[in-house]
Amino acid sequence: MSIPLTMRALQQTTLNGPRDLGLITDAPVPAPGPGEILIRVTAAGVNFVDVSQAHGTFAGGPRPPYLAGVEGAGEVAALGAGVTGLTLGTHVTGVSIAGGAFAEYMLLPAAAAVPVPEGWTDEQALGLVVNWPTALAALKPLGGVTAGQSVLIHAAAGGTGQAAVTIAKHYGATVIATASPGKHETVRALGADHVLDSRATDLAAEVLRLTGGAGADLVLESVGGPTLDASLAAAKRVTGRVVVYGLAGGEATISNWELVYKHQLHVIGLNLGILIQAAPQIFGEIMGEMSRLIAIGVLGPVRPTTYDLADGPKALTELETRATVGKLALRPSADPS
Repeated sequence: MSIPLTMRALQQTTLNGPRDLGLITDAPVPAPGPGEILIRVTAAGVNFVDVSQAHGTFAGGPRPPYLAGVEGAGEVAALGAGVTGLTLGTHVTGVSIAGGAFAEYMLLPAAAAVPVPEGWTDEQALGLVVNWPTALAALKPLGGVTAGQSVLIHAAAGGTGQAAVTIAKHYGATVIATASPGKHETVRALGADHVLDSRATDLAAEVLRLTGGAGADLVLESVGGPTLDASLAAAKRVTGRVVVYGLAGGEATISNWELVYKHQLHVIGLNLGILIQAAPQIFGEIMGEMSRLIAIGVLGPVRPTTYDLADGPKALTELETRATVGKLALRPSADPS
């Protein structure tokens, strides 16, 4: 495969948000170092991580100017020293917090590259390493969901939310989902038992009503802001769990006084990157379970809403304003697989 010296890419020039994300045509094509691979990107996933990095709110995120995008899928174009088990031309998907997915070529840690399942396109494999593992981690090893329990899932129409609804129903949970009214039918079609308006002011009261006053056994919290307080109030006392894995709606706080006198429950933080580093055995179990769910047909190829690379700022802005449904993808290459 002939690799050019320069490429098209989206570069973030400030920390003022996606409005300062712009297309450049002369970005150097990186060379893979030891343990890395270079892929020709045919599909790049758009995630809230990208929005957070653009605003400088992602802990340890890159400083501008930087090439944006953390999730990419495509064809292996070059191998760094010491890489084994992968061959040129193999199609993989993976994540690099260092960025660079919104480009025609990106570097990936070889150990983090997941082969695209046979019969799937690269676009359809987006989510394999971000949305689905996040949903699984929140539900099982951290959230401990079991059949018959109730699960409140916020942002249920998004990529991770949709996966969480599907998986929770497979595990036999009663799903209470939140989404904006225009997305309710999408969420119901996934099997959610109840769908609430995500911007309602009485969310906690509604969840308590639906659970006979007991509260939800598990809450998947990815919104933050005032929604966090509603999530805490909606969870079951003492045994309820709130897994926090996002802050799309802004930061929120909880005090030790509140945990003692107001919200007696388990608050669990989830950062997939830290989980991979600090608990690789748990992550391995998650990926094994994900493979099983794919094999039995619970999870299948995603159908992302796709944008041209130059429309990346629009895609991030629409994601930030919650105007989208499901997985979003950019097409950096002219010939996506």
